[in-house]
Amino acid sequence: MKNLPLAFAALALAIVPSRAAPADAELPSPLDVRGAIGYALDHNYAIRQARETVRLQEGVIVQVSSQRIPNVSAQGQWQRNAPQVSQIFPASNELWDLELKATQTLFAGGGVTSAVKGAKLSRDAAALDLQTVIDAALLEVRTKFYNVILAREKIRVDEENVRLYEHQLEDTKNQFEAGTVSNFEVLRSRVFLANAQPTLITARNFYRIAIEQLRQALGSPGSSPLPEVVGDLNFETVSYDMNSAIASAHEHRPELQKLDKLEAAGEQSVTTARSTFYPNLQAFGAYQWDGFSYVNNSLGSATANGWLFGLQSNWAIFDGRATVGKVRQAKSLLEQARLSRAAEELEVDVEVRQALSSLQEAGELVTASGQTIEQAAEALRLAEAKFHAGSATQLDVLTSQVSLTQAKTDQLTANYNYLVALANVRKAVGLSDALVRP
Repeated sequence: MKNLPLAFAALALAIVPSRAAPADAELPSPLDVRGAIGYALDHNYAIRQARETVRLQEGVIVQVSSQRIPNVSAQGQWQRNAPQVSQIFPASNELWDLELKATQTLFAGGGVTSAVKGAKLSRDAAALDLQTVIDAALLEVRTKFYNVILAREKIRVDEENVRLYEHQLEDTKNQFEAGTVSNFEVLRSRVFLANAQPTLITARNFYRIAIEQLRQALGSPGSSPLPEVVGDLNFETVSYDMNSAIASAHEHRPELQKLDKLEAAGEQSVTTARSTFYPNLQAFGAYQWDGFSYVNNSLGSATANGWLFGLQSNWAIFDGRATVGKVRQAKSLLEQARLSRAAEELEVDVEVRQALSSLQEAGELVTASGQTIEQAAEALRLAEAKFHAGSATQLDVLTSQVSLTQAKTDQLTANYNYLVALANVRKAVGLSDALVRP
């Protein structure tokens, strides 16, 4: 299970060529939270850039690995010159040569092997960084999706509130015509109705903005319409044990696994830096074609060709302590990687504790808001009954209605906060949305 994020990131990269869709690909319709996550995996710009970083590291591996296999090169020249500057006797005015040569490194002080290992570890770190980007991007998608649902539900509550005020105004008008209330009661009903309109207008604007923010998180172009967003803010309560959550984060968080890879790559970098303390040895083989033509045409031209092979070596016996400096740099970078790993682990622990604390708070607010909405609804029912019976004022009814609307809004906000807090906990403990992709 420890390598699950890395395996997923590698899979996400491997399937890009077949899954990659054009930027104007259509969104699933209707759009639910699972469909939004699936679309974002292929189209979110941060994820796509992180995939390219992994590809870049794949190219580095190919480049470094080239030193482990034979390198073949060809070189040649053709020259025509004045006889008096010829370096060949008898004088020639034209010469040519061609060489095909293969070189194979036999020993490089362990530098080639360590460089390849380091490149592969850096590639693995990039794949884990891709998983980190995926986790952050999908958390944003889920949050923005819930924003849309919350905005839509607030519109529903505010529209219902406006309808209740309209009903209250009509009821008050009827009672005014019957002579049971004064014109002041009618005027107050109009004021409450008018005050409810700006809240509804604001809620509709919040919904439009939430749609565009979701579109941005998905990576969907603005030219295409966003399909109907379906879903609600219902949830099942989840509990986490603190110690188990922290242990899960230590095992699954890609940030920590990435730093483990970078630390191992740093160890290989030290070996690579030390390799120049030793001589390198290469074997080579070549085939040559040479020729020249005489100034005296009667002599014609001469050609020669043949093969050759041998060994070549280079050893910097004293390089002005340049290698010593490189080793010290590599060791310093390695120690920095270790310190970064320790600091990141502490940061992850704090993040998990904060996420669980926020989840606990959100759960308590959900419970409190659920009780409040029941009490507010009952208070409004009693106020309306007393008003019609003449034992309560219209202000009592309007005040109770305001309290009910506020309670409904608070409940929606509490449910939204719980879902967002739960998503943050899942990310904090290393349970990515991408791992449960439909």
